[in-house]
Amino acid sequence: MLDECTTWAVVGLSGDPAKTAYRIAALLQSRGKTIVPIHPSAPTVLGERGYATLAEVPFTVDVVDVFRRSESAGPFVDDAIAVGARGIWFQLGVIDQAAFARAAAAGVPMVMDTCPAIEWRQRSG
Repeated sequence: MLDECTTWAVVGLSGDPAKTAYRIAALLQSRGKTIVPIHPSAPTVLGERGYATLAEVPFTVDVVDVFRRSESAGPFVDDAIAVGARGIWFQLGVIDQAAFARAAAAGVPMVMDTCPAIEWRQRSG
C-alpha cells in the first residue's frame, strides 16, 4: 500500500494540526500521496477538499486510512469495500478482528494497529 497506492482517504481528518491524523496526512502528502479528508463537517484540509463520507468521494480511492477508535472503526471497512478501495489501514491502536475478517473475505488487503510513519521509518532504518 505504501508504495503502490497514491490516493489515501483519511477518515477522521480535521484541520487541527495538533491531531495525529493531520500530521500523518501531511506526511502522506510529503511522500507524494493525494489525501482525501473524510470528516462529518467535510473541511478542506492541507489544501484538499473534504467529504462527509467515503460514498461522496467522486473518484477512486486507493487506501482508506482510519483514525477512529476501535469500537467505531468497523463500519469504515464496509464503506471502503463498497467504494472499491484497494486497501484499508487502521492506525496505531485501532483493532477490529471482525472488520479485518470482512476485508479479507472481500479480498481487500488490510493493515491494523500501525502507522505509515512507523512503517516508512522501519524500512529506512
